[in-house]
Amino acid sequence: MTLYLDILPLIILAAGGIIIFLAGAFLPPRPPWLLFALSLLTTVAAGIASIFLVPSSPNYLNLLDLSDYSRFFTILLLLITSLTILLVYRYSRLRNFSRDELYGLLINAALGMVLVASASHWLIFFLGLHVLSIALYVIIPIRLNDPQGQEAGVKYFIMSAVASAFLTFGIALLYGVTGSLDLNASLALNFQGLDLTVPLLGLALILVGIGFKISMVPLHLWTPDVYEGAPAPVTAFLSSGSKVALFAGLIRIALHMGEAAWAVAWPALWVLAVLTMAVGNITALYQTKVKRLLAYSSIAQMGYLLMALVAIKHGTLAALLFFLAVYAVMDLGVFGLLGALSEVKEDLDDLADFQGLGFTYPWNAAVFAACLLSLVGLPPTGGFLGKLLLFWAVIKGGFVWLAVIGIITTILSIFFYLKVLTTLYMHPQARPLNIPATDLAMYLAGALIFALLLWSGIIPGPLLSTLTHLAGLFPLP
Repeated sequence: MTLYLDILPLIILAAGGIIIFLAGAFLPPRPPWLLFALSLLTTVAAGIASIFLVPSSPNYLNLLDLSDYSRFFTILLLLITSLTILLVYRYSRLRNFSRDELYGLLINAALGMVLVASASHWLIFFLGLHVLSIALYVIIPIRLNDPQGQEAGVKYFIMSAVASAFLTFGIALLYGVTGSLDLNASLALNFQGLDLTVPLLGLALILVGIGFKISMVPLHLWTPDVYEGAPAPVTAFLSSGSKVALFAGLIRIALHMGEAAWAVAWPALWVLAVLTMAVGNITALYQTKVKRLLAYSSIAQMGYLLMALVAIKHGTLAALLFFLAVYAVMDLGVFGLLGALSEVKEDLDDLADFQGLGFTYPWNAAVFAACLLSLVGLPPTGGFLGKLLLFWAVIKGGFVWLAVIGIITTILSIFFYLKVLTTLYMHPQARPLNIPATDLAMYLAGALIFALLLWSGIIPGPLLSTLTHLAGLFPLP
């Protein structure tokens, strides 16, 4: 019985996904709120189980890590999924894709994300990644009458499949050298007396697979097209949930990597972090489409996280986890509220369409603006404290030039974020818009996002103490 209780959150997610698909299949004349309620109940129940159930052992059959590190990410990912469900309810009903596949696949994607973040075995990591990817292949092009969405789905499918093939081959090479699929054991070896070529090639291919999913330069080219074509709440989920899950796995890989491999890996990550920060922010300066601007912004945010990953063995873990949690909320919010500020026929995207919306739709625009302020890193939002802690930790770790480059690119980002903010509040409305009224679910999602951004910026103590404890689980060499 203990074996089942230890993985109760995963069981709840799997069962909830099945129930939603069954309800969609056998209850055709169902009320419109039923699938929404079932999916929200599933994520909340799984989250409660994650918070209150203490596993009997931190290692589940040498397959899953059930430590506090994994529980933190499980709770964060379930929060992201719950907020996505709130954001997508009104949006999907108005655009006629509020069906069982939407909610069922969101729950399955959450299951895949939790598996990726908790995996201590390469097969579980691979399984979780594919459960997540298959769900995204369907919900990105879920609007069947939208050619741009269909194109985005095809692009993501083809490029994601290729990236997954690289990752699979990398795992195979690592297994061939170490003879183990245990994630920690296969990485911790220093390969003494062995040629490092094959294991380093395997790690490089794994980085390619993960780097695609997190939009790391130069594997980022799919991001603006897919973000622009997908429905806004789906873009929010893709930008926050999948990236957080994959970055949780990337942190685990970096922390358990042996000294010989890490000595080669960190300089490569240094270069990739600089490229990701620079390309994301500089390219965003030239965008006139808001979705593409925010897509390049999310690429740049990944650069800041990679910057902290370079110094991970020098004490940046707590700051990295704090910024990763704040990033999830603010990026989810900025794309989710963009959907709330859109017409039924299509998402608003031209910058001129956002003129004056701060006064016409004050609540949604205020939450949208708070997310933008957090992305740029201005007080009193969590984004300010997150970047401050991140840069300070990287400097203390001895990577001063990397932090300086990060600060310069952050200053550059002020221009394009303020461009959107001034459009919202300093220009008269350009044309009449038919934006539907906000419902209770959207109000609740906006209020939670707004509160989380202010709480993490003004009263960060409880979260920081928790993350400092989690960082202590991985003693520095």
